Amino acid sequence: MLETLFIIALAVVLFALLSWGFRTLPEERWQIVATIPLIKESGRWRGLNLTYYGVFSATAHVLSVVVFFILFAAIRIPATATLALAALTLAVCVPASRWVARVVEKKPHTFSMAGAFFVGVVVFPPFVWLINVTLGQHLGFTVDYLPAMAAIVVAYAFGEALGRLACISFGCCYGRALDQTHPLAQKLFARWHFIFHGETKKIAYAAGLDETKVIPVQGLTAVLYVLTGLLGMALFLAGHYAASFITTMLITQLWRVFSETLRADHRGGGVLSAYQIMALVVSAYAVVLSVWFVDAASPHANLALGLSALWHPAVLLILQMLWLVIFIYTGRSAVTEAHMSFRVCREKI
Repeated sequence: MLETLFIIALAVVLFALLSWGFRTLPEERWQIVATIPLIKESGRWRGLNLTYYGVFSATAHVLSVVVFFILFAAIRIPATATLALAALTLAVCVPASRWVARVVEKKPHTFSMAGAFFVGVVVFPPFVWLINVTLGQHLGFTVDYLPAMAAIVVAYAFGEALGRLACISFGCCYGRALDQTHPLAQKLFARWHFIFHGETKKIAYAAGLDETKVIPVQGLTAVLYVLTGLLGMALFLAGHYAASFITTMLITQLWRVFSETLRADHRGGGVLSAYQIMALVVSAYAVVLSVWFVDAASPHANLALGLSALWHPAVLLILQMLWLVIFIYTGRSAVTEAHMSFRVCREKI
């Protein structure tokens, strides 16, 4: 009963947030959240823009860690091990999101969640082994690979879904112009499409598609990934770890392969983009792992344990610190700047 109520409540909250984001975030005012004055030039201050991209990216990372923590605690993995594993994975994946984008897209100030996920899937099993031979031997526990992989992929699905709101706010990862698509697509998205406003949105300065009806590929991804995350979580909590892992992985990655055909932003050269190839590789990798570890004995998940473990002052403080670090890392705009002037409102003195 608790599992059902939790999944329903999570679905209501996330879909309400997505609904608000789809209607609101394409607007111009929802790109910059704040500006910090840095240098005074000719009577005006040049400022650093902090973006809603950073707000939603940081929130997405924290949501992923929260889901990961709850699922790991539900299978009785100590909080110390869970946080250590999450820290190792994020320490590699967060900078990898920029490194991969720099290699594939030749742009030093772009982030790629697809690239970060690919790197994360590769390094995660060795990190699980490392935790087992260090903290596991010291504290007397073992992290089984299949539940661990299922937990990280389900957490990724939720984080990626919420991260699409960051893309909508910034105007990146945008879809093709509706009038340049197949008539069936035009009919399908005649009522549900995105129109981005503002010349500082990436869709404007990179493609000139502001004020244009485009396929809402970010929204499609967000909705599908939330549904996939909910399904993967339900399977995980029911003890079907292999099904949770392979279902969540295949849906998210095969959708990534297809959704690339709906996008208008630069994804690298070739018939298949580097990101499509990465998605196909990790899909095959997931099938191999699900067969390899299918016989591993794992405890049945207890959601009550997971939720109670999350509600701890140290854990909550770490999550707040994580949000702040990710916001600072992803929220500082390198492609926009601001000029400000200040005055005293003498009529209010």
